[in-house]
Amino acid sequence: MSQDRTSSSDTFTVTDNANGKSLDLPVLHGSVGPRVVDIRKFYGETGCFTYDPGFTSTGSCASKITFIDGDKGILLHRGYPIDQLAENCDFLEVAYLLLFGELPSRAEMDKFDHDITYHSMLNEQILRFYSGFRRDAHPMAVACGIVGALSAFYHDSLDFTDSFQRLVAETRLIAKMPTIIANAYKYSIGQPFNYPRNSLSYAANFLQMMFAVPCEPYEVNPVLARAMNRILILHADHEQNASTSTVRLAGSSGANPFACIAAGIASLWGPSHGGANEAVLNMLMQIGSKDRVGEFVKRAKDKEDPFRLMGFGHRVYKNYDPRAKIMQKTCHEVLDEMGRHDEPLLQIAVELERIALEDDYFVEKKLYPNVDFYSGIIFRAMGIPVSMFTALFALARTTGWVAQWMEMIADPDQKIGRPRQLYVGAPQRDYVPFDKR
Repeated sequence: MSQDRTSSSDTFTVTDNANGKSLDLPVLHGSVGPRVVDIRKFYGETGCFTYDPGFTSTGSCASKITFIDGDKGILLHRGYPIDQLAENCDFLEVAYLLLFGELPSRAEMDKFDHDITYHSMLNEQILRFYSGFRRDAHPMAVACGIVGALSAFYHDSLDFTDSFQRLVAETRLIAKMPTIIANAYKYSIGQPFNYPRNSLSYAANFLQMMFAVPCEPYEVNPVLARAMNRILILHADHEQNASTSTVRLAGSSGANPFACIAAGIASLWGPSHGGANEAVLNMLMQIGSKDRVGEFVKRAKDKEDPFRLMGFGHRVYKNYDPRAKIMQKTCHEVLDEMGRHDEPLLQIAVELERIALEDDYFVEKKLYPNVDFYSGIIFRAMGIPVSMFTALFALARTTGWVAQWMEMIADPDQKIGRPRQLYVGAPQRDYVPFDKR
């Protein structure tokens, strides 16, 4: 990967006003995106740290996987626009692209599909782990525990220095995650687990594990399977977000891949990250009826009112979220298929969408509906409970996490993560005995 980090002759000069000394820092150029100032020698040369809470101005790694231009509303996976992938690809085709860098040939796709399909079952002992959780345990808590426990069962894929073992671990994680997530749902409602069916696609198989019951045959609705396929693609990877950075940071210590993905799940669980689509549904319930949409839109415009519309705008995208366009289309396809346009919460969502796309306030501030706004509505229409929303996000994002972890392991510049700090506590002081305090 080092060939993509070449610097041009230009440098970035930093001057220390305290002593008048200057330091020339090399500037690195990616294939697209902003220039990057290389500060790796900054501390050694100046004795100073840089300060960047949240690392919002810091490039933590070099990557070939995903590129985002938030100002222009661009999302590329290995150079391919997300809309082209979502409209034309099966999820496993995109997974192959993220993992290996190129779209697969037919032979490569057949082998990859076969390998994923035939690793989708869980060891029967793992199934017993579910009974150790309360029935009302959050699915993300269950997913953290089960994924972390995989390292206790698959000792033949824990040596990340072995490329074959890395490949086996990656296959197992992507293959077993739908089974793990679907089982968490079945356990929570007291229904028996469904085993995966090798004849179904990745998305269709997940739906049958979620909704089939032994009492009667279950046929996967092709419209819902197509919608789930798109949802998985749209959430597969999103550059160096909190959970992806967590996976990379955990992996930098040499932790096994199952532990790293469990760490990513824990990070994704946070309401500021993976819980946004759940927050959308909670907001719709707060609004209560279509007739009150105008009232809450007015409140959202009032800077003195703490109410905020969830699912609008995006921290990264300062334009329209490119994933939202596809999700909007998918949302209306699902609503049409399920005949759910009359449900009150969905009516509220449709009215909010209409206002946001037409109201000058939202258009000027570019507060468009984002991918979380539509995904929550789709899940609701499918009959998926709110508690499962973030778990489905984890299912989709596992592929991106694995791809990022594999890239990090192969990176010759990779080092154990060790952020610095701005210490603002007490300076050194002497211990004071009890009788003198």
